[in-house]
Amino acid sequence: MTSTPSTTRPFRVTDLGTLVVMPWSGETPDGADMPYLLAYSLGDAADGGAETTTAAVEHLLVDNGLPVGGDLVDGTERPGLPVTLLVESGAAVLNMPGLNAQCVPPPEWLAAVEERGYAYLVFTTRPWPEAVPGQPVDAEALAAFAGAEETLTAAAHVVLPARSLRG
Repeated sequence: MTSTPSTTRPFRVTDLGTLVVMPWSGETPDGADMPYLLAYSLGDAADGGAETTTAAVEHLLVDNGLPVGGDLVDGTERPGLPVTLLVESGAAVLNMPGLNAQCVPPPEWLAAVEERGYAYLVFTTRPWPEAVPGQPVDAEALAAFAGAEETLTAAAHVVLPARSLRG
């Protein structure tokens, strides 16, 4: 008798591979800039590559109440959401159980988040191996990846209130 291995694998943070959080802002129909955060993996998990990271990111999101490809989660109306955004001293820190990711946003992003009081997080399960930390990403490449249907439908979409240490 043979058995098939379980397709359910326990969550291991190393399965996320290299996780990147990229900030940018853009004008919206109301005339003000919207601060965005794009979170993605490079798809470089040591044990399985892109397939492993895709599954691990989805596991992380779903376990934290963030539906992939589902409705927008409005963190301003869910104070118990286990995902938070801390903006302090020119840095943005995304926190959730099993993850703490930091980035240094440009001044226009910081101004937009200060004005709005929140940021729009797109946390995709779709790997983006070309966008390596420390290497510049041009606006066209960012728009192509972040705006692609494959990226957006493979993502959790979250409005995150921006918190600070000052209260």
